[in-house]
Amino acid sequence: MTPRSSLLAIATAVLTAVPALSQPVGQHPRVLEATAVIEKWLDAERAYKRIPGVSAAIVVDQDVLWQGGFGYADLARKTPATPTTLYSICSISKLFTSVALMQLRDQGKVRLDDPVAKHLSWFTIQNPDPGAGEVTVEGILTHASGLPREAAYPYWSAPSFEFPTREQIIKAVSGQEMLYRPETYFQYSNLGMTLAGELVAAASGRGYADYVQANLLGPLGLKDTYPDMPTAKRGGQLATGYGGWERAGERRAVPFYQANGIAPAAGYASTALDLARFASWQFRLLAKGGSEVLSANTLREMQRVHFVDPGWETTWGLGFEVWRNDNQTFVGHGGSCPGYRTQLLLKPGEKIAAITMTNAIDANAAGLAQRAYDLIAPAIKVAQTDSGRTKPADPSLDGYLGTYSASFGGELEVIRWEGGLATLYLPSDNPLRAITRYRKVGEHTFKRIRRDGELAEELRFDLGTDGKAIRIRTNNNIVPRVAR
Repeated sequence: MTPRSSLLAIATAVLTAVPALSQPVGQHPRVLEATAVIEKWLDAERAYKRIPGVSAAIVVDQDVLWQGGFGYADLARKTPATPTTLYSICSISKLFTSVALMQLRDQGKVRLDDPVAKHLSWFTIQNPDPGAGEVTVEGILTHASGLPREAAYPYWSAPSFEFPTREQIIKAVSGQEMLYRPETYFQYSNLGMTLAGELVAAASGRGYADYVQANLLGPLGLKDTYPDMPTAKRGGQLATGYGGWERAGERRAVPFYQANGIAPAAGYASTALDLARFASWQFRLLAKGGSEVLSANTLREMQRVHFVDPGWETTWGLGFEVWRNDNQTFVGHGGSCPGYRTQLLLKPGEKIAAITMTNAIDANAAGLAQRAYDLIAPAIKVAQTDSGRTKPADPSLDGYLGTYSASFGGELEVIRWEGGLATLYLPSDNPLRAITRYRKVGEHTFKRIRRDGELAEELRFDLGTDGKAIRIRTNNNIVPRVAR
């Protein structure tokens, strides 16, 4: 499937402190290399892992640096997946609910140390150890409340996925029991974030969906973001969700569902481009300070670690997941609902975000976003600090680029990387580490560059009558080019 994507030029330098750039970041040779690799890698991941559709975007500050769609939003209709395809974003919903609740905190209508029962009189969950403390607003935002993971209904059960109404949740909560003493352990809780939505409604005096539309989605211009799955978009913009591969080799469509009373925790639908706007708002707010929908200081507060599990493996802000990868700190949230996996990854200090959305429950959207960041971030850094030192792409390499058949399955992609020629075996769980660089040593001949800079085995291209490579010869083996 040919990727549908576009490279959008960034009109101005992202950081005023860097030297004047010779060209926009999006047109820098290193960035163009990285986005080209991201396209090939994402499309291969989708194809080899039989993911129906993938939509993605990369954000730098206020600009969408790259956007793409691969495969299908609906397999039966052959509807292409695009950056404007709607997906269930499931638990990314929690970020919108958390921002709404913190708006009300800033207005003095709720405090982080308030007991939830102060605002929700019906919240009378059974607590075997009442002397241990009460469930607080901060406790539910950090998933340290001690609440059980779910409300008292089997809504994650196939095939119907019947979610309770808010009235059913209210009626049943008094029959549930605390899992832990508050502020003792991390326990991810959809029940807790559902209560956060109820707190928004109680503190604002209006319905949850009405409040977030008027005070968050509308002001941010998120026209393709909905507090619950939009029925009117079925069969069109909304991607069909698919289950995992079954033993018989089938992947079935998941029946349409709405999260109903659980919507503040897991009900939203959005697009890659709307989540890109959500990310840009955060970068803008953190850079400018002041207030735009939310106070900048409040957003910083939310993205700071507020609870660490005793095992030191899980850290959480106020609504935001905060995690470490390769000695770097990221914030954001993932989403996993029947038929969909999505991820919003942000690196606030660098003003870079990666968004990946899929319509398959077994897709690794978090891994896709993390690896996309790994590929693009070094290139962006070079582009932001380059005053014209990087040479334009070498046109003499064009004839070698393309897809070749790997001898033991998969494919070998010949790419540009760091101004030279490189190869990348696909599929790959870690494409950055799978890239092998080469140096030209003769006519149509290259040698692998070892990590220590020394040269290793030879790679030689045979050319066809059109001047393009038709095969590779390496280690006495022949690797033919594949038509794409």
